[in-house]
Amino acid sequence: MSVTANTPPPPRRSLPPVMSLTDGAADRLRGLYARGEHGKLLRIGVKTKGCSGLSYDLSWTEEAAPTDEVITDKGVTVLIDRKATLFLIGTVMDYEVKAMTAGFTFTNPNEKGRCGCGESFHV
Repeated sequence: MSVTANTPPPPRRSLPPVMSLTDGAADRLRGLYARGEHGKLLRIGVKTKGCSGLSYDLSWTEEAAPTDEVITDKGVTVLIDRKATLFLIGTVMDYEVKAMTAGFTFTNPNEKGRCGCGESFHV
């Protein structure tokens, strides 16, 4: 099959969002933004750490850096460090409360495996 100058290019497939939030994560962030972290934004990145190689890195910042991806989901804004974007495409962030722990969790379709303790992952 040959392509001629009159043939339009095939349509581009849309990419999934870099990250989405569950209702639990959005509610928890709203609470944090309203109280202890008022006026700040959560930046999510990935850093080299742990036995599997990568770990999620969450930090508070006063404003978005020029290189940050700004994600707004369910009325809540988070920042994604641009260096982490390829590792996070399609990730869902949740907030879980268990008997002895509570915290943000990530369901990342790019993960190929996790370490035994769950602190790090690899792609």
